[in-house]
Amino acid sequence: MFFSLNAASTTAAVTDAAKNAASANTVWQYVLGSILLVLAIALIVIVLQQSGKERGLSGTIGGGADTYFGKSGGNTKEKLLTKLTIIGSALFVVCAIALTILVLVA
Repeated sequence: MFFSLNAASTTAAVTDAAKNAASANTVWQYVLGSILLVLAIALIVIVLQQSGKERGLSGTIGGGADTYFGKSGGNTKEKLLTKLTIIGSALFVVCAIALTILVLVA
């Protein structure tokens, strides 16, 4: 009724568990890396879609007031793009931090 531990079998079990954990980390690294790539491309496209805030001297004198305070009340494509930029950049930072932690732990 004695329970004996074989050092070789214990070492093999620990090694197998470490390999399985490493492969799971590798999968997560690829997933987070792919998400980061998609977010980076999306952020580039979103930022390039936005127009500049300054429209020169004509926008300063009064030409810009008609477009912002017109019928849409400021709910334009610019507002949507600004929200998408904020959400996309927040997701990008969270994914980058998660990937960094995952790589450092592995």
